[in-house]
Amino acid sequence: MNDLAPLLTPEGRALLDDVRGTAPADELAVATRLRREHPAELVSAALGQARLRQRAVAKFGAEDAERMFFTPNGVEQSTRASVAAYRALRLKARGVTSVADLCCGIGGDAIALARAGIRVLAVDRDPLTAAAVRANADALGLAGLIEVREADVTEIDTASYDAVFVDPARRGGRGRVFDPEAYSPPLSWAVQAALKAPHAALKVAPGIPHEAVPAQAEAEWISDGGDVKEAVLWFGGTAPGAVRATLLPGPRTLLGRGLPDPGVRPVGRYLYEPDGAVVRAHLVAEVAQEVEGGLVDSTIAYVTSDSLHATPYASAYEITDQLPFNVKKLKALLRERGVGILTVKKRGSAVEPEELRRKALPKQHGPHSATVFLTRVAGAPTMLIGAPVRAVTGAGPS
Repeated sequence: MNDLAPLLTPEGRALLDDVRGTAPADELAVATRLRREHPAELVSAALGQARLRQRAVAKFGAEDAERMFFTPNGVEQSTRASVAAYRALRLKARGVTSVADLCCGIGGDAIALARAGIRVLAVDRDPLTAAAVRANADALGLAGLIEVREADVTEIDTASYDAVFVDPARRGGRGRVFDPEAYSPPLSWAVQAALKAPHAALKVAPGIPHEAVPAQAEAEWISDGGDVKEAVLWFGGTAPGAVRATLLPGPRTLLGRGLPDPGVRPVGRYLYEPDGAVVRAHLVAEVAQEVEGGLVDSTIAYVTSDSLHATPYASAYEITDQLPFNVKKLKALLRERGVGILTVKKRGSAVEPEELRRKALPKQHGPHSATVFLTRVAGAPTMLIGAPVRAVTGAGPS
């Protein structure tokens, strides 16, 4: 699929309606039927677009995904709608009314910005991608707020815009790119573009090393539903050097307070598993302070405490057993407790959760469930067994 134009014709749109929701197993039969009345290439393009729309539902929701147009890379690399909406609202709160969206992809961020009432210049050098943005702006009734330009982002004059948003490509011919200077365009260029604007936001991989964050930027790590999605470098109207972790839905934001690393202490009654955004932002110490706890090991991001505290930034588990790593002992304990459903989590262990679950679960499954943490406690391989605390009540900061 290298041209969206045929799908934008009345015949193409009718075909898209016809193939909506087609299951993979039914594609051959559907294609055979439709090719009796339509060109084979158009039928293939419609089925391909239907597949992309099905994949896009997870990021954009069914209502938008079924109206939008996608490219394979666009689905893979586009921002989840909830994250894009959060970012757009942060820019709007700063008084931003216009944004140059550089490396706009299929338009996920441009759509969120426009829905926040912000005028957008969406720029991408790939003709098919630019065509997808135009089609999406039109399909969602946002064409009046989104101007699409097919161009090299390094040649765009952004002086007339309140803010710049840059989402560099982080995939190459061999897969994901981890070096920020190997982004396209490189992070150094994006930072210079950001410094020229009153406000800016740069989307980067959540694994970016903290030492690669420019001194002029605020760094924010964002998770959605517990999954870390991205990091954002903010410029203008923010505190340089600030660090935050934001959890969606919410949003709930934990600001770094420059705390020293928490100390190591014996495992208490409760174990707290910080959200991935908190871990990436290096804010485990802030969570430890909130729950009056310490680390189980100096190198592991598990916090333990003798008391239960309400915090949105970590999941709480009540620990019932602490054992040296030993599969036979774990299997015996699970049989004794009648455990038939086992959740395995790990930090600091090379053991694969599925392998342990297969070896440790008794053949005669019981009705109960348990969670086992494979980790290190004071340097020693350890198994912590317990269960999640479903509802946290009582005192405690949040």
